Amino acid sequence: MYKITAAVEGMKCPRCEEHVNEAVKKRLKVRKVTSSHTDGITVIISEADLAEQDVKEAISSAGYTVASVKKEPYVKKGLFWR
Repeated sequence: MYKITAAVEGMKCPRCEEHVNEAVKKRLKVRKVTSSHTDGITVIISEADLAEQDVKEAISSAGYTVASVKKEPYVKKGLFWR
């Protein structure tokens, strides 16, 4: 699994977060997506590696600008994780 963190410019409120999340879910196959307008980021969890350009296009389709994209492996931590 992969964790993709995108720095997103232009989100001003919780509704903006919803717009970005909906756009990502509509265009990309993801397990989870969360956005924070206060931190200016969107975090995507996916089974497959997503192309940086695809992430940028999905977020741009909602009217926001992506400043950067960072990818890293994601390991889900269970209830008894140490």
